[in-house]
Amino acid sequence: MRLDDERESENVEDRRGEGGGGMGLPIGGRGVGIGTVALALAASWFFGIDPSVILGLASRTQSAPVQQQGPAPKPPQNDAMATFVSKVLADTEDTWTDVFKQAGKTYEVPKLVLFSGLTPTACGKGQTAMGPFYCPGDRKVYIDLEFYRELKDRFHAPGEFAEAYVIAHEVGHHVQNLLGISDQVHNAQEHARSEAEANAYSVRLELQADCFAGVWGNRADRTRHIIEPGEIEQALTAASAIGDDRLQKQARGYAVPDTFTHGTSEQRVRWFKRGMESGDLQQCNTFKAAQL
Repeated sequence: MRLDDERESENVEDRRGEGGGGMGLPIGGRGVGIGTVALALAASWFFGIDPSVILGLASRTQSAPVQQQGPAPKPPQNDAMATFVSKVLADTEDTWTDVFKQAGKTYEVPKLVLFSGLTPTACGKGQTAMGPFYCPGDRKVYIDLEFYRELKDRFHAPGEFAEAYVIAHEVGHHVQNLLGISDQVHNAQEHARSEAEANAYSVRLELQADCFAGVWGNRADRTRHIIEPGEIEQALTAASAIGDDRLQKQARGYAVPDTFTHGTSEQRVRWFKRGMESGDLQQCNTFKAAQL
């Protein structure tokens, strides 16, 4: 990606080294994340835990207050990966500020928290095993940068734009939160008649976040020309690699559609491409789509 001349965000907190190490049971509250399904399955292998139990904890636990601490330090200047995610975050800030301004609204930027092991959040205790996630309670994106190694080595989805897609997807959840979409979905889930119906709402929420990530990519490249030739395919590979059907088949040899919470590989690719090709927020209404 062409980010050398782009600014870094002032909204990055570096908590690495403050928490415990290792992978633990994810209990991150109502945060929703691109890696939740993937790493829930990984946790199921390590701990023998049903992934649906992990996902239920990750999506349905009520928000908990977080004890405020002093300001977290900024990432060191010589940390290349931290600099990269900071520049990607800054680009999402510029893009969504413009989108909201055009709609007569004000975009409130999220914070991005770098952590390792575990960290407190307004959605409960965030852990590496959850993968990257967004917590609506404190409006922060959380990521352990080790996830990028997983993305490359385990899911065979390397590349800078694949890594940027991860951040853009979580920021997409922040946009949903600001627009009131997340609250509407959580309310609908609480009144769902079955777990399968609640999961179906989650799928539409996640696919919309994929589409929002595509909207960011379209608008950022149109105005700042940040995407190198061939890099869009990196994001498509990442979206495909973490589809529920592919992950479940890798974990147990078959897929159970009623348990999907993020969408199939084909659906994730389709909705990201829809946002990437259109750059139009109105094209991302997964909740009115007759077919995903």
